[in-house]
Amino acid sequence: MTETDADAARPKSLNVRQAAFIGVGAMVGAGIFSLLGAAGEVAGAAVWISFGIAGGVAILQGYSFAKFGARFPSAAGLLEYVVRGYGDGHVAGILAWLILAANAIVTAMVAVSFGSYASSALPHGTDAWIKVFAVLLVLAMSALNVFGSQAVARAQSIVVVVVIGMLTIFAVSTLTNLQPHLLAFSGYPSVRDIVSSVALTFFAFLGFGVVTFTAKDLAKPARQLPRAMYLALGIATVIYIAVSLGVFGTLTVGKVIESGGTALAVAAEPTLGRAGYWMMTVTALFSTAGATNAGLYPAAGLCEQMAAIRQFPPVLGRRFGRAPAGLVLTALVAIVLAAGFDLSSIASIGSAIALVVFGLVSAGHFRVRTETGANPIVLGLAVASTAFVLVTFAFTTLVDEPGTAVALAVIVALSVALDLGWKQRRDRGVSRPA
Repeated sequence: MTETDADAARPKSLNVRQAAFIGVGAMVGAGIFSLLGAAGEVAGAAVWISFGIAGGVAILQGYSFAKFGARFPSAAGLLEYVVRGYGDGHVAGILAWLILAANAIVTAMVAVSFGSYASSALPHGTDAWIKVFAVLLVLAMSALNVFGSQAVARAQSIVVVVVIGMLTIFAVSTLTNLQPHLLAFSGYPSVRDIVSSVALTFFAFLGFGVVTFTAKDLAKPARQLPRAMYLALGIATVIYIAVSLGVFGTLTVGKVIESGGTALAVAAEPTLGRAGYWMMTVTALFSTAGATNAGLYPAAGLCEQMAAIRQFPPVLGRRFGRAPAGLVLTALVAIVLAAGFDLSSIASIGSAIALVVFGLVSAGHFRVRTETGANPIVLGLAVASTAFVLVTFAFTTLVDEPGTAVALAVIVALSVALDLGWKQRRDRGVSRPA
């Protein structure tokens, strides 16, 4: 898969910081606000260690992606790496449909999270308002993406600066007033429990794959993409560890679990007062808005590149005025899901699909490692660590979330059907005599 003429003619408009911030915005979304309670149930006050391990796993994958992206930059992002590793066949097509579907689901979920925070700020917020705010956010972020990568990058830079700034204030205020006994090693659960919680905390890093889709907008992707990848992962890891230390160093594990999605806001109150509570609510709004923006960003490039190599129908590579068909499709699906379905039962679908794709990308990397210059030992560690997280995820999260398991099976079956159906039609068209 090579860069199309349209891609070559398009001005390269992102720098390393902007590309990294798109990744940070995708990662530091609803995850950090909703994960702490669930992770605390498993890892106790050692959640910060779990985030550190998850960050290490993500960085190993980031190494594989960075090496791939430096050698084969493409608007298709990590799908380009799948094609390079496994060829232009059914594996690439099925994974492309899977990623497109998972992206729409996760975007809808984050938008609903935004709607929840926005609705809670109203005097008489209702479930109907949650859906209204979610739909409005998807529409607004879709319009922003229509204006191009520079508009996305500018908005994302503002969002990430605000989020990092507020989380820094939170981390500093809580870390300087934490109670050391709450973080004492003697109170930590077993190593097994801490390691098993990585399946949860890794969810907060899933957005780093979005960085691979910025290659089309970088002037020198071979040099800039790896820097953006490592910068994004570094920022996210530091934020997660600092925030988890601040929360569990201020509140008991029981209180964190009880607080759920508002744990950060509750932890901010003792040092920052009621203003701290509202500060974290505003942070959540910015964070979920940024994650929605970043979630929509890959859709256009992915669909256009897949259509260019005939993995997707040609219509998905077209534009309706300035709006790419892939972006329109993803936004419409996200709106339908956000407005019409309860997404809480399939909250981990993005994790399951991302873990499968990440593992396959790094495994396929072995076949072309001489072209990318990747270290086989590091690739082996990337594959092994991801496989471990995936297996742990299956036996901890999927077992407790049958809705996610069923949804995953349906999405996989649908992706296979779409791939086979389209390619049969495509091949009949090729074989039909002129």
